[in-house]
Amino acid sequence: MKKILKWGAVILIVILAFLFYWNYYNTFSEGNRSGILQKFSKKGNIFKTYEGELIMSSIQSTSSTTLASEKFFFSVKSDSLANSMFDYEGKHIVVHYEQKRSHLPWNGETDYIVTSVKVDE
Repeated sequence: MKKILKWGAVILIVILAFLFYWNYYNTFSEGNRSGILQKFSKKGNIFKTYEGELIMSSIQSTSSTTLASEKFFFSVKSDSLANSMFDYEGKHIVVHYEQKRSHLPWNGETDYIVTSVKVDE
């Protein structure tokens, strides 16, 4: 009976560890988004995280103003990447992101984690 309980506990721990990894660390999808960096800030009550908003325009008028747009909310984990993004506010950028199934409080407020950024010229 002790042997069965010991193996049952080991199997349960392995399953829980796999589910934790699957939900919080496994990348569900990844890709690029481009748009104007509207907002970028460091915020949070207990865990300070970097959060941003990217305006992705689908239709532009002739006066370079956006007529139809969608917001892309994202988080940044890297301090060096976040420091460079503060300089890109108001500029048109392309971000590479990884989408997780869920997020932990110290990784940001969104499931989208930006891993790199470049200024689109």
